Amino acid sequence: MAQMLLIMGESGTGKSTSMRNCDPATTAVVNPVGKPLPFKGKFTMLNSEVESRKICKFMKEQVAAGKKLLVVDDFQYILSVPYMNRIKENGWDKWNDFGANYFEIIEVCKELPDDVVVAYMTHTETLENGVTTIKLIGKLLREKITIEGLFTIVLRTGVNEGKYYFYTQNSGKDTVKSPMGMFPAYAIDNDLNYVADKIRNFYEVGEYKTDAEMGQADAQAASDLEKPDANGRRARGGKKITSTATPPTTTEDAAPKTGRTTRKTHDEVVAENNQKMADYMAERDKAIDAVADGREEIPFDEACAAADSVPQPELETPPRRTRKERKSAEQSEPVQDGTTNTDSESVTLDADTYFYVPADDNYVMKHKGDTVDLIVDGVEVMKVISKEEFGEGVKRLAQADNPKPENPIDGAMNPPEKGRRTRRSAAQAQPDNADTTADETPAVDEQPTGRTRRVRKTR
Repeated sequence: MAQMLLIMGESGTGKSTSMRNCDPATTAVVNPVGKPLPFKGKFTMLNSEVESRKICKFMKEQVAAGKKLLVVDDFQYILSVPYMNRIKENGWDKWNDFGANYFEIIEVCKELPDDVVVAYMTHTETLENGVTTIKLIGKLLREKITIEGLFTIVLRTGVNEGKYYFYTQNSGKDTVKSPMGMFPAYAIDNDLNYVADKIRNFYEVGEYKTDAEMGQADAQAASDLEKPDANGRRARGGKKITSTATPPTTTEDAAPKTGRTTRKTHDEVVAENNQKMADYMAERDKAIDAVADGREEIPFDEACAAADSVPQPELETPPRRTRKERKSAEQSEPVQDGTTNTDSESVTLDADTYFYVPADDNYVMKHKGDTVDLIVDGVEVMKVISKEEFGEGVKRLAQADNPKPENPIDGAMNPPEKGRRTRRSAAQAQPDNADTTADETPAVDEQPTGRTRRVRKTR
């Protein structure tokens, strides 16, 4: 019977990529959906086939041709593709066909030699009880049989800090399992070729590697990633706790502790970063002065080279403020809308703020992050005001610069009448003298066209 291996994991966690180190001369792949491999390499493949009869025939032929590693990637699509092809059919018969087709591809391992490793790769799903298991369709296979129970080795893929792993031990929330002592660590490199060699070495089947050879491979594949606890927390870095002798207690050590931990606050980290940048700029100035050697001007390239010779400081990322720090920051009294640093004449704005400048009788707005001088030589040069006061002040200044005309009619447009619209002056707006009559209106010369032309009287 062939050695069966089940590898489950979410898409993109390194299942197919784990074949990257496999030898194409001894590896064959069943690809139910015909997708290309995620790396450069050519294997003997059976593409776009989900019928168990043809897949089992292909596997037997490849073993007869000398293949020692068979991979079914992705095993879940043996169920998914037939289901989608027959989705419009009703009845229970199709579910029996799906289950039988799926099960036969597992049972074919009983007809293969012992030194052949068959790896089934499949996706995962999380059940209602929180356990992560392989992804199936329908209730037949999950209720009647437990697929993982047919395998001795069930690995799970995972990604941690940009590295891809095979998890070899059960976390309490999945169905991962492996024989005791087979793998050197809880997490190993996602190398399917290494896993196949390890299985042959453990069971001593076929042309397996010696323990010395596998010891070197174990050292390269093992990871210091520790198994998570019951709450899913995982220690990093493989930290070990060692017991040491208790040093004598001094009077300073016996002083009551303030409860302060070694964690730096947000403001402390920002202050350290600012100091590092100030020192860095000072060192750059010194380097440029050294290159100048008394010259008033130096080429730009020389100055840049001198500045680049100074190593840049390693700045820390400020941590998030704790609840206590946020509360203390809220209780501190700012100058007013968004200003801080009240003891200083120069303040940094925490938000967009509106100001009134008494000396110029003007209103200005400053943005968040701007530095503003509120007091100069003991005199308040800028006063913080509200947004409503800012709007009223701007309106007042606008009206002062554009006074309302004494005669609002002057310059207004004539009402729409026949002819061209023209502006009327103040004289036109006033009524004519009493002795002015319509008869005094000069007549317009009539053209000898034989038609009577109407003359519009002026006001």
